[in-house]
Amino acid sequence: QVQLVESGGGLVQAGGSLTLSCVVSGSIFSINVMGWYRQAPGKERELVAHISAVGSTNYAESAKGRFIISRDNAKNTVHLQMSSLKPEDSAVYYCNARIPVIGTIDYVEHWGQGTLVTVSS
Repeated sequence: QVQLVESGGGLVQAGGSLTLSCVVSGSIFSINVMGWYRQAPGKERELVAHISAVGSTNYAESAKGRFIISRDNAKNTVHLQMSSLKPEDSAVYYCNARIPVIGTIDYVEHWGQGTLVTVSS
């Protein structure tokens, strides 16, 4: 069973910084893409950033220049450094990991339970 546990959310003032972390545990041979998504009240879940196993990154336009995603493959962790936070960044942030199905080209997506980020103006 694969588990993703996020940490690091909280309340921060606009312009401040937060770092989110996610640890993936369980029966894992490898992890493909790891990423962060967020969902604000009344809105759909959206991609914030993701990073491949070899470190290639992709960011939402809203995150470019302010957020940095990184991962530690040895520790099965992914981090999201967020700076210059804005009230519109307030949301529940979810960690995502794509775990390959051994012997196939398929993968299974796993999600964390989410961590709340609130940015006050």
